[in-house]
Amino acid sequence: MEENITSVPVLRFIELLGTFAFAISGIRHAAAKHFDWFGGYVCGIAVAIGGGTIRDVMLGVTPFWMTNPIYMICTAFALVVVIVFAKYMEYLSNAWLVFDTLGLALFTIAGIQKSLACGQPFWVAIIMGCITGAAGGVIRDVLLNNEPVIFRKEIYAIACVFGGLTYWLLREMSMPIEITVTASFFVTCIIRFLAVRYKISLPLLKDSGNA
Repeated sequence: MEENITSVPVLRFIELLGTFAFAISGIRHAAAKHFDWFGGYVCGIAVAIGGGTIRDVMLGVTPFWMTNPIYMICTAFALVVVIVFAKYMEYLSNAWLVFDTLGLALFTIAGIQKSLACGQPFWVAIIMGCITGAAGGVIRDVLLNNEPVIFRKEIYAIACVFGGLTYWLLREMSMPIEITVTASFFVTCIIRFLAVRYKISLPLLKDSGNA
């Protein structure tokens, strides 16, 4: 039954974890560009709520962050964490990748669950999961004047797709929600980490014009 896979406490918890993880990622990127604290907060907010906002608008519901200030507070807490532990984070050169991947996986799950709760078919839910997970990163990169990571050759949104397919497969097998969510989370994270570690990528488009 739909209620068993979209319980409000589980969805809220996943969204908060994803918000914190994405906010850390966005603020870290802003720090690398030497933004001030406010700029870092704006960048963190953009990446934390951007994908979910697009998802909710497409689903015809009130954007999630407009119903509860906890997401703004969560991003502010992420900013404090980055500021306080900045010198320790300098030693974690791949910290942004870890937090970005965690946010990607968590928001993919949140997008799938919310779409299913709105009565959307599963293929739409997977697309909404990808948008929730990846669109915030696009907004972040545009703000930072970087090439959006989703358009580069490295695996990013494809990890969301495989995580979503894992969710669908386990749901069809009537697996418990805890197992379904955990498996979807780890599949998304593992694919992303392996793709970066071993430089796995999709084929590039070839320009047929003159060089």
